[in-house]
Amino acid sequence: MPLIEESSYRPPWWLKNKHLSTIIPSIFRKVEGVSYVRERMNTPDQDFIDLDWLRLGNNRLILLLHGLEGGSDRGYMKGVAKYFHQKDWDVVAYNCRGCSGEQNLQPRLYHHGDTDDVNQVVSHVNAHNKYHEVVMIGFSMGGSLILNYLGNQKHAIPCNIKAAVTFSVPCDLKATALELSEKGNGFYRKRFLKKLSAKIRQKAVQYPDLVNADGVEEIDSFYEFESKFTAPIHGFKDADDFYHQASAKNYLKNISVPTLIVNAANDPMFSSASYPIEEVRNLDNVFLEMPKYGGHVGFAKSSLSINWMEDRAMEFVNDIF
Repeated sequence: MPLIEESSYRPPWWLKNKHLSTIIPSIFRKVEGVSYVRERMNTPDQDFIDLDWLRLGNNRLILLLHGLEGGSDRGYMKGVAKYFHQKDWDVVAYNCRGCSGEQNLQPRLYHHGDTDDVNQVVSHVNAHNKYHEVVMIGFSMGGSLILNYLGNQKHAIPCNIKAAVTFSVPCDLKATALELSEKGNGFYRKRFLKKLSAKIRQKAVQYPDLVNADGVEEIDSFYEFESKFTAPIHGFKDADDFYHQASAKNYLKNISVPTLIVNAANDPMFSSASYPIEEVRNLDNVFLEMPKYGGHVGFAKSSLSINWMEDRAMEFVNDIF
């Protein structure tokens, strides 16, 4: 049962190409009618994390986590927020450090295995609210964060976290970094690295004695970027140590709440290692669904204003409750 053999996703005829199904929803999807209320959560290390809320005063909550260099304003985040809010859920969108439109204060940023910050957000939300049911929904890196948080056993998982849904999760980070180095993926690689390099330059201004941004513009691979910046800034020995510790597939066996992973078979950023088929085969709580199409955080319908991910997340949640 952990391997879901059939998927309900059917793309429009013009969105079967892996690149188009990734890029078109990302660029052209517009979600109107989402008016977040921002809460700034101060962290113990004298930094902050911004949480964007849609409240109804209900006792159930959707906690949303965005992808690499995303934020609560991305179409996929606003789409799910609006969908669940209209169905009487409170929603909070968690912006990773430096992803809410304002640079964070500490030298560190965020990464796929940053479960300490996820734990702080969950603890903060539970300390100030009385939610009986919390469902975590994450996209790409946000999915990594959820799977790592639920599975690595570093933190005690509160009993009100009842389920999780993740889309387009790079379950093996080194394999994904290598796939992004392929010639056909230059668009994605350059786009991500350009944004990350800008943040490193900002950190070098904030902390000139700690961060050296020389040559950051010339970096053309994730492995090099993570060797030079991600690993040392966040306390890993090197890029390989980071990849090992932050790859979600290593922790799936420990997840104790019903969790869905949806990775499209034509995701342009993934190699076979990003589909944890063997890891989930004998698990009770982790389900892997691999639609033939969908790209990376794509899964568009004929109208780009709505998306299959919202339907699938709600379907899984309804099955749990």
